[in-house]
Amino acid sequence: MNEQNQKEVGYETNPKEPLRTAAFAAAVSVPLTLALWQLFVAFGRANIFGFGGGPSVIPLIQQEVVDNYRWLSTEEFTDALAMGNALPGPIATKMAAYVGYKIAGFWGAGSALIGTVIPTAAAMLGLAGLYFKYKDAPQMVGAIKAVRPVVVVLLIQTVWEMGVKSFPIPLTWIIALVAMVALFQFKMHPIILIVASMLFGLFFLSK
Repeated sequence: MNEQNQKEVGYETNPKEPLRTAAFAAAVSVPLTLALWQLFVAFGRANIFGFGGGPSVIPLIQQEVVDNYRWLSTEEFTDALAMGNALPGPIATKMAAYVGYKIAGFWGAGSALIGTVIPTAAAMLGLAGLYFKYKDAPQMVGAIKAVRPVVVVLLIQTVWEMGVKSFPIPLTWIIALVAMVALFQFKMHPIILIVASMLFGLFFLSK
């Protein structure tokens, strides 16, 4: 990527400084137009195969963002996911906006959001009639039953990969235990837990 394109995606280069993040390295290695296309393809591909929506699409986004294109590290992805869950709206669009903006500014956010929405909307419109016509057919019911366990396995894989690096000190295990009790025993809203944990970390874990 030339200097002009580097500035277009929102980064300033300094040859005396090492590449500090995976996103920076990815952004400066390709032209802006290619970066926009990659963002569109990555989020389009992840969302088109995110059966069940919501949490089920997270492992696929992680596969694209962390493993395939290496735009974010696992830690960066976990932080972005936590921040996204603390805000209203679908998690897929929030992750698309965050990653797209980090890689290529507002153009990148737009490209990732288009990739998130348009392919799945087109597929839904194209398959809606077919699904409603055959949704009670044994073949369709069997296909849905078969894909659900795979989605669960993908979620377990994501939880495992994030969990390995999410408990660096004993106090983080205590935070997780308190959150689990508050969530399952007292039915506390997840947003309250996320905001409370962020405030706790701000005041007590920032040293």
